[in-house]
Amino acid sequence: MPEHPGRPDGAGPARQRAVRTVTVLGSGSWGTTFAKILADAGTDVTMWARRPEVAAEIAEQHTNSGYLPGVVLPGNLTATSDAAAALDGPDAVVLAVPSQSLRANLGRWRELLPADTILVSLAKGVELGTLKRMSEVIGEIAGVAEDSVVVVAGPNLAKEIAAGQPAAGVFACGDHDRAVAVQEAAFTSYFRPYTNTDVVGSELAGACKNVVALSCGIAAGLGFGANTVATLITRGLAETARLGAKLGADPMTFAGLAGVGDMVATCSSPLSRNRTFGERIGRGETIEQAQEAVGGQVAEGVMSCRSIRDLAHRAGVDMPITDAMYRVCHEGIDPVTVGAELLGREQKPERM
Repeated sequence: MPEHPGRPDGAGPARQRAVRTVTVLGSGSWGTTFAKILADAGTDVTMWARRPEVAAEIAEQHTNSGYLPGVVLPGNLTATSDAAAALDGPDAVVLAVPSQSLRANLGRWRELLPADTILVSLAKGVELGTLKRMSEVIGEIAGVAEDSVVVVAGPNLAKEIAAGQPAAGVFACGDHDRAVAVQEAAFTSYFRPYTNTDVVGSELAGACKNVVALSCGIAAGLGFGANTVATLITRGLAETARLGAKLGADPMTFAGLAGVGDMVATCSSPLSRNRTFGERIGRGETIEQAQEAVGGQVAEGVMSCRSIRDLAHRAGVDMPITDAMYRVCHEGIDPVTVGAELLGREQKPERM
């Protein structure tokens, strides 16, 4: 689907009511950054933080030093550790928790959600066991239509955006008016949101790029250069697009911000937790040591390589890089061994 800066028919404002108040559930680096974007755009934002001391720091000092040191948060952004207070009547609720804990967290919040609120997902992953995308999990637990959930995708390295560096993103939703309503609430001088209606492609791109970033980090840790990383990015995008096509995504999504845009940023930047995690593995560190190196924050690709691999097997799609990352992270196979296997695969024409 093409990325639209507004409604696809150019027919004026969306039918969905305007988003003027937003609650962000989660206070990690991307959740806090997205809350800052909304507040900078003029939206009144309340964050929920699990730890009262984090909520107090955000509300009183306008900082979140544990995740975004040195960043001053806007005055129209406040915080609380009381979920009921945070969910008292916002126009939209942003779910900013890791993909593998989304189900449990949303289950606790479900009865507090306002009936007519727009649900927005920042999580990028495929759920272990169920193999569901995040919008499917939200739809199931919250009792809403999956195509009413707005999914945020694209190159979203939190620290750069929080510093006001220019960036863009994609808000995907089957109900385009909902995507436009959130788009209008998050349009700032430094962040340009587009919309599309390809939720499947946007979510798969966001989940798979974390796995490919692990492989790029491992390559860097082994001492390989730009050619190797570019090869992994390109072939990783190809296997992601194959899975997407099999599951009904629009192939053009993978050529846009949600696809190649997010893939390049996550696979290339030292700010990427997944790339950093992979680089440590490539240098010979254990999974536990690599986790410590990323500050204890979640490197989504470590879990996602398992669920995406299972999803690909169920769909009958060949994803060799994903399979290799699964073997490294969960079977303890030497990265050098899986690298040699990838290079030694049967020769064939290049196909996306």
